[in-house]
Amino acid sequence: MSAKVKIFDAKHNSIVEVERVERTPEEWRKMLTPEQYEVTVLKGTEYPGSCAFSDATRHGIFKCVRCGTDLFDSGAKYESGTGWPSYYKPVSPLNILEEPDYSHGMLRTEVLCARCRAHLGHVFNDGPPPTGLRYCINGLALKFVPENEV
Repeated sequence: MSAKVKIFDAKHNSIVEVERVERTPEEWRKMLTPEQYEVTVLKGTEYPGSCAFSDATRHGIFKCVRCGTDLFDSGAKYESGTGWPSYYKPVSPLNILEEPDYSHGMLRTEVLCARCRAHLGHVFNDGPPPTGLRYCINGLALKFVPENEV
């Protein structure tokens, strides 16, 4: 029996209980592009400035590329100058996990999808009001869905 997880469903504006999505690395490899696999499974990072969400000016939701969980509302997106999509808050704290990341000789806070544990990026304490947070997220870990299609 699969584990369940509670996440926030932006379309219905409610908390729902869903099956946790668990797959082997080989199963993810078959489902994702090589670049998405590198980022979401192997915890890689895309090159800064390589992600362009032309739809980012439209209202919508950025979802997990692996499981479709709602992660970030386009209204929380801002230009951080880092070259990666940045958000000052997630759709809900239920939809992400934050874990210590000691890689590269430093301590950072890794951001993962709460439903499938895809590596999304990192969160830093240098963002704008009202949260002061900067969720620095790999665009390859996301898919944008316009509001009318959510």
